[in-house]
Order: sequence, then structure tokens, then C-alpha cells
Amino acid sequence: MGEKTYQVAVIPGDGTGPEVMREALKVLTTVAAEEGFGVETFPYDLGGDRYLKTGEILPNGVVDELRGFDAILLGAIGHPDVTPGVLEKGLLLELRFQLDQYVNLRPVILYPGVDTPLKDKGPEDIDFVVVRENTEGLYAGAGGILRKGTPHEVAIQESVNTRMGVERCIRFAFEYCRKRNRKKKVTLCGKTNVLTYAFNLWERAFYEVAREYPDIETDYAHVDATCMWMVKNPEWFDVIVTDNLFGDIITDLGAMIQGGMGIAAGGNLNPQGVSMFEPIGGSAPKYTGKNVINPLAAIAAVQMMLEHLGEDKAARRVEDAIRVVLSRHVKSLAAGRMGYSTSEVGDLVAKYVKEPVAG
Repeated sequence: MGEKTYQVAVIPGDGTGPEVMREALKVLTTVAAEEGFGVETFPYDLGGDRYLKTGEILPNGVVDELRGFDAILLGAIGHPDVTPGVLEKGLLLELRFQLDQYVNLRPVILYPGVDTPLKDKGPEDIDFVVVRENTEGLYAGAGGILRKGTPHEVAIQESVNTRMGVERCIRFAFEYCRKRNRKKKVTLCGKTNVLTYAFNLWERAFYEVAREYPDIETDYAHVDATCMWMVKNPEWFDVIVTDNLFGDIITDLGAMIQGGMGIAAGGNLNPQGVSMFEPIGGSAPKYTGKNVINPLAAIAAVQMMLEHLGEDKAARRVEDAIRVVLSRHVKSLAAGRMGYSTSEVGDLVAKYVKEPVAG
């Protein structure tokens, strides 16, 4: 065992979550052995099945336990027998808020061999990152309903933006851009012409922080224009920073232009605490137990976790292995159409982690 052993909490979750998590852990174990560090995993039974059995979503004490880990890996949350929103709000949002995971990091990478719906765009054009504020904005839950169920009902949902919350997210984006060292450009995505209070704060904080990073170019785009340019000229972007709602929307567009949910991974980050990494696709309950679901997004989540933990060589090995598997083997990212089973794709990635391919 190497000098360092990481303790990782594992939430396999619902539907196909346990299947993709099994392959992600297979790759994690392989790369840890190759790079000489240890990994101890601790499973947590959280999600729809537990809720249906016990009525519990997030039992007392679990959040405090999770704070003690080096990282959290999440498979998928979402159960067909649970009302939509119950698990998402009670588990996913609750974990983000309680663990203060204030950055949602979403790489948008088109890998070789993966089809994009964008005509004439290739891997050299689609390679950027969205930094989404993850604990404030419209998702903070501020607001209420007056005269519910009457013809005069009023619903108010308030966007909460603090200088502290906005600035730490923006600063992370600049630091991440410097570390990426690609185009060295950060784009603020907002709506300054309509959301004049919230995005006035975002804009002022953005340009004030930017002064500390003279090596990085700055840019601004309204959210509607950002959607347009992501389709027309994705190569313009390097790092996009935005608020919680806009980030939620544009990252799904990002997933589509990089080939679909089967390859998209994300991180909920607290750089001073514990962070959680997950595939973006849902629990896909109709494929449960069939060994046909694509595990590559969950494996990419492991790659993001390794990078976050500072195991850059291990992260590169995993990313390189994903690239080889996609360019040489997997026919499609869609469940049942990969040309391989879930476990076979995991085996392939683990194989190329052990035996990297030159070039």
C-alpha cells in the first residue's frame, strides 16, 4: 500500500446506480494499485429503496459522518415509486447545502469516437468547463405561496445571492482556469439586462476578482446567447461561471453537445471540505439489472474525484483509458447499443489503466 490511503463514502443509489458504481470502483481500485495509493470505500444505503422501506431520506448523523471522508461517490438518485422532487430535494440538495458544496463543476468534453449532434464540430472544438454556483440563487428555497388553491393565488420564488457566495464561486472559476491552462478565458454567463439586482452583484464581483488574474481574459454573455454560442461556436469557451439556475440549464445542453448523458460527469465541490462526484444521467430504472447501462460517466466521475484529491497522474490514466475505449471499442453511448455489457466496458477501462496505450 502506498503512502496515502483515501477514505471514500459510496452512495450507489437507485436503479442502475449500483451497476455503474461497481464499474467505477473497479477502475478506482485498479488505478490506485497502479499508482501506489490506497482506497477504502464505505457504502451508504441512501435513496429510493431505503425511503420506501423506512420513510427516511437522510438519517440523523449521516451528514456529520460524511464530513469525515476524503470524497463521496454517488451512483444515481431517482425511483419510479417516489414522487419526483422528494429525493432530489431531501437528499441531493440537502447534501449540497449541508456540506456547503458551493461549486458544481461540469466538464464538457467531446471524446474521440463520440458523435455530437453539432455538424462540423470535433473534439478540438468542444472542451470547456462550467462552474455553477451550487448553494444559493433560486435553489435556496426562499419564497412562499399566498392564497393557495384560489383564483388569486400568488407564488413567489426568490433568488438569494450573497457577495460571499458569488465571490467564492467566481474565484474558484479563475483558479480553475489558471490550472487548466488552455485558452485562459473565463466567461460570466448571466442576464444583466433583466435580472438587474442579482447580476449587478455578479458582474461587479466578477470584474473585481478578475483584476487579481491579469493572465486570464474575461468575457460576458447573456444566458440565452450562451446557449446559442454553445451550439454555434463551442470552441469560444474555456471556463463559464454562472449562477445556480442558469448553470443547471446550460450543463444539460453541454451534456448533449458532448454526446449525451452517458459520458457526462460532475462534481459538487467544497474545496475546504468534502466533495461529491457523480454521473449526470439519472437512475434509468428500466435498465436495472440488465448489465447494459453505460458506466463511462460514473468512471469519469472517479477521474474528477482523483483530480480533486490531487492524484493528477491517476486522473490522467483514467481519462486516457476512457479515450481509448471510446475511440477503439464502444459503438454508442446508449444503453444496450454499446457493443459491450456494463461490466465489459468497466473491464476495458481497467485494462487500459493497467496497460496505457502510447499516443
